[in-house]
Amino acid sequence: MPFSDLSLSRRLERAEGHACLQFAEARRLTFPDSRSEWIECAGAYAVFDGVDSPTTQTFGLGLFEELTVPTLDTIERFFFDRGASVDHEVSPLVGVSALDLLCSRGYRPIEISNVLYRPVETHSPEHLNNIKVRVTGPDEAQLWNHISVRGWSHDHPEIKDFLLQFGAVAAARKHSVCFLAEVDGQPGAAGVLSIHEGVALFGGAATVPELRRRGLQAALMAERMHYASEHGCDLAMMVAQAASNSQRNAERKGFRVAYTRTKWHLKSVS
Repeated sequence: MPFSDLSLSRRLERAEGHACLQFAEARRLTFPDSRSEWIECAGAYAVFDGVDSPTTQTFGLGLFEELTVPTLDTIERFFFDRGASVDHEVSPLVGVSALDLLCSRGYRPIEISNVLYRPVETHSPEHLNNIKVRVTGPDEAQLWNHISVRGWSHDHPEIKDFLLQFGAVAAARKHSVCFLAEVDGQPGAAGVLSIHEGVALFGGAATVPELRRRGLQAALMAERMHYASEHGCDLAMMVAQAASNSQRNAERKGFRVAYTRTKWHLKSVS
């Protein structure tokens, strides 16, 4: 198990940032009018995926190069020119000076999340006899999206509009695999696995309300871990709201907190 240090933070933030920029690229291909795009600046990825999209933000800010005023000028202009506010997911490993610079420019914290990690397991998964997990095919994008939207929107109705396009985009995204879990032949849970340079990012897992507490999430986790192992990953990661049920479930599966991350927000000038 690697120590939680700058090297680990760079690796984890790069994996999540890469998944998000690929999402923006896939949205642009699937919905050409979306204007989704991204840039790299001072080692950080700045992703624009729509003004109100939860993936419109930066990853890795201040981790690969010292955070400077010119860097912030460039990134802020990228978002402001597109009518968006500026959000940075910031690792605490950037140091106090970077956080002080954000404060001096009027940023405020709006979200706290925990980045969790663990070694990838190598043994084959075992499920209850009535549970089956499979990788979805291109013709199942609509089914996968239906399950995902139902699961997520029950707890997060504010992002339902974003979720309605998620399935088509996720199916088109490179280096990401969609999984569907069934109980007694009935689809009930959906999840995604994104892979980048040996890091497997576990994300997008949701279960429809009526099939919760049936073991579907555990089966999704086990099957995705097995897939990650077979595709050369040595490290698994998840991101969860601090002290949430998602964090507790991840820790029950052997994940541990690498660091607590803060999202910093600067309102659009428009």
